[in-house]
Amino acid sequence: TILMSDRGIPLSFRHMHGFGSHTFKWVNAAGEVFFVKYHFKTNQGIKNLESQLAEEIAGKNPDFHIEDLHNAIENQEFPSWTLSVQIIPYADALTMKETLFDVTKTVHQQEYPLIEVGMIILNRNPENYFAEVEQITFSQGNFVPGIESYPDQLFQERLLAHEDAHCTRVGS
Repeated sequence: TILMSDRGIPLSFRHMHGFGSHTFKWVNAAGEVFFVKYHFKTNQGIKNLESQLAEEIAGKNPDFHIEDLHNAIENQEFPSWTLSVQIIPYADALTMKETLFDVTKTVHQQEYPLIEVGMIILNRNPENYFAEVEQITFSQGNFVPGIESYPDQLFQERLLAHEDAHCTRVGS
């Protein structure tokens, strides 16, 4: 969430950037440690709604954003985001004046420029929305090799709470 800015209310999921709130720890094959921030930049361009129109849409159709995404994919206007990362060496993280583990802080792109990794493209709608979307659960504790946990208190709490919440929501 970005408050007190002129960015406005996003027109749709397709027209907004995404950012990982947490800093992730990467460890390469040589055992070197880096901290990483994820950035998902929309390729559709930023578009916003005026407050009055946003309020009207929310009152008439609370599923507006989901429908917009579904319709774009159905019309083969596949939404995409460029995935980039900021990589901060471990030694740099120790001397930064702002903590990397505070989700309210950002890392300046002038100091650690974005490195493009790839693209995320949504190219199909779910065939069974309940099974493929409503019942999906992700645990922050399921890491791929090279990504590890780190001492972020909020992240540690989420590791514990989310899996329990999933069991309550969708069952064991």
